[in-house]
Amino acid sequence: MRYSGNTNRIYIHFFKSLLDYFPDTPPEEISDDQINLYMSHLLMTKKVSASTQNQAINAIKFYYEKVKKGSRKVYALERPLKETKLPMVLSEEDVIAILRAVDNIKHKTMLWLIYAAGLRRSELINLRINDVDSKRMVVNIRGSKGKKDRITLLSEKVLVLLRAYFREYRPKVWLFEGSQGNPYSATSLQKVFALALKRSGVQKDATLHTLRHSFATHLLERGTDLRYIQSLLGHSSSKTTEIYTHITTKGFEKIRSPLDDLDL
Repeated sequence: MRYSGNTNRIYIHFFKSLLDYFPDTPPEEISDDQINLYMSHLLMTKKVSASTQNQAINAIKFYYEKVKKGSRKVYALERPLKETKLPMVLSEEDVIAILRAVDNIKHKTMLWLIYAAGLRRSELINLRINDVDSKRMVVNIRGSKGKKDRITLLSEKVLVLLRAYFREYRPKVWLFEGSQGNPYSATSLQKVFALALKRSGVQKDATLHTLRHSFATHLLERGTDLRYIQSLLGHSSSKTTEIYTHITTKGFEKIRSPLDDLDL
C-alpha cells in the first residue's frame, strides 16, 4: 500500500492492542460489540484523543477490509469528531530571534530553509542537491506527503546561506547529510531547533513544524492569495489551508472592542 513507516507502526500498535485486549479470542471471531468495547476502553480508560481513536479505527478497518478482505462491519463504528485545534504560530519577531540564535552554518541553513520555504521536517532531510533550482529560484519537493511533487520558494537570503554552507560542507548526494553520508537525522534536526528556541529566549511551546505554520500565516498577512499558499504547502484541499485564516490577526488593529465604546 506504500504507507509510511510511521503509519505502519501505528496500525500494528493498535491492532496488537486490540488482540491483547481479547487474548482468548481469535482475530476472525472478534465481534462488532467487542470492537466497540475496545474503543470505549480507549476513550474512557485510556483517555485518548479523537485523533488517536481514529487511528485505532483505521488500523482495525485495514485488517478486516484490506488484509482479510472481509465485510465492512467496522464501518458501523461511530467515528469520533476530530478536535479543532489552531496551530501554534510565531510572530515575525519570534522567528527573527530563533533564526539569529544559530551560529553553525549547517544548522542555520536548515532552519532558515524550513521557514523560508514552508517545509515539513521530512521534506528538508530528503532534499537532494539538485532539488535546489537557483535559476528559477524554486525548491523542488519530490514524493512528499501523499506521494506528491511540488515546488516552493527559494529565498534569496537562503540561497546565499546555501552557497556558504555548500563551500564548507561539500555534500555529495543529499543536501543535508549526516556523518555517514546519509540524510540528516530527523531527531538531530529537532534538537537543533530546540536549542535555537532555548537560546532565543522565545517563551512559546513551539516545535520545528511551527516554522511551517508561521510561514503560511505570515504570507497570508502579507496579502498572498490563499490558493498560492495552498500550492506552496502542498495541501490537497483548500480547507486545510483555510485554518490559517483563523490564526492571522491582520486587520484586528482596525477593530475596536465594544467595551471601549461603553460609558463605564
